[in-house]
Amino acid sequence: MIRVAILLIAMFAPLQVARAEWFEASSDHFVVYADDSLKDITSFSRRLERFHSALEIATGRKLGAPSPSNRVTIYVVRSEREVRKLANAKRSYLGGFYISRAGGSLAVVPRVDVRGKVTDGTMLTLLHEYAHHFTHATSTFPMPRWMSEGGAEFFATASFEPNGNVMLGRPAQHRAYELYLAVDVSAEELLDPEVYEAKKGKSSAYNAFYGRAWLLYHYLTFEPERRGQMIDYIKRLYAGEQMRSAALAAFGDFKALDSDLDKYLRRRQLHFMDVKHAAITEGPVKVRQLSPGEIAMMPVRTQAKLGVNDDEAKALVLEGRAIAARYPQDASVLAMLAENEFDAGNDDAAIAAADRALALDPTKVNAYVQKGYAMFRKASKADDEEKAYAEAIRPFLALNRLENDHPMPLIWFYRSFVDRGAAPSPLAVQGLERAAQLAPFDLGLRMDLAKLQIHEGRFAAARFNLKPLAYYPHPNEGSEAAKLLLDQIEGKTDAPVAAGN
Repeated sequence: MIRVAILLIAMFAPLQVARAEWFEASSDHFVVYADDSLKDITSFSRRLERFHSALEIATGRKLGAPSPSNRVTIYVVRSEREVRKLANAKRSYLGGFYISRAGGSLAVVPRVDVRGKVTDGTMLTLLHEYAHHFTHATSTFPMPRWMSEGGAEFFATASFEPNGNVMLGRPAQHRAYELYLAVDVSAEELLDPEVYEAKKGKSSAYNAFYGRAWLLYHYLTFEPERRGQMIDYIKRLYAGEQMRSAALAAFGDFKALDSDLDKYLRRRQLHFMDVKHAAITEGPVKVRQLSPGEIAMMPVRTQAKLGVNDDEAKALVLEGRAIAARYPQDASVLAMLAENEFDAGNDDAAIAAADRALALDPTKVNAYVQKGYAMFRKASKADDEEKAYAEAIRPFLALNRLENDHPMPLIWFYRSFVDRGAAPSPLAVQGLERAAQLAPFDLGLRMDLAKLQIHEGRFAAARFNLKPLAYYPHPNEGSEAAKLLLDQIEGKTDAPVAAGN
């Protein structure tokens, strides 16, 4: 989880004084919070939904509307500088970021220009990250990094035409500098990660990986002479072929491919996909103005959702309490206070705030979640753990009745067994599997499921869940752990299922 090293009060307060017109735009796949005009936030949300539909059409993958709490939440802040502060990032080029997790995926971006059809830098960053989200939600294929990033770049350059059409695969003008002036990345380096890592280790210079990945993806998508080669490549990877050998078999000699890519880049015109408005399905966008209490709580909410350490949580809860004292009848404010109290380690206060919120509005999802979190933490210290965990799961069961496809009740029902050292029931195991289906983009959840499957001797299912982690485009501790587990279960086969089971 990202650790945020600053308070957001200074960031948001000037906006509230100047405008105080915060809106929430709710659609099938997104929830947007922005201090903006009604017209602009509606237009922004509609573009996101049109982009989602265009992705479904272009890829042939259908992703139905998720449960309300499993949508991507987007917080629009003032500038790229504020984005970098939130991410605690030193990279001057960071234009936005995205965090994927069950029941809480979110993105933070600066203000978006929706007046023209051309995608600005902020929208491009957001569409790039959502393309990743869409891919992880619709496919378990462990996509090579060049393909993952090249595909995200390919779709992110979308333009939104006045007639409602969406253009996909437009030239990546934002990559022009690196394509022409940065350290070159050859086709061999793109297609063989070991070669790329070896070269990268010898140089700290900025290279053209993203630009060349986009170029290769675009070329293989549109070049008639290469038609079918990317499908062949994917099939070979599916069959277990190594990346280098699959690429050589599908695309041929790497140097010849490099030469063809250079010629393709010099073309005066490139193809793109024109997704017609008539084919695009776009659900309604519901917009409401936030209450004064919600506006006051917005900086606290944003920081809490990004994650806080102990010192930050103790400071933030004081802000939350002060705001709740001013708006004691606002259920959203009280639900957020429950989260602040939980983060600060105050379980009884978190439960009390959640109960106050639910008494005012029994549909406040976050109140159920925070109450459940606090009760689980108390249960871990209880003398009678079985009874305490049985009580702790109740807020999540109530949430499940309210929102049947919310992944968190399924996850915590499973944890009500394992957290106290008990064997999970078959229903709990099925619940965890269902949660992973609802939130396949949550890689930590997939790791937990894979470990359970290994314990149960279901090695084929474990491999299915571990491969996307092991070959995650941005290697981290989780991907290394997944690779280690894959090595440990190499060659192991599932035990035969007894008749009648």
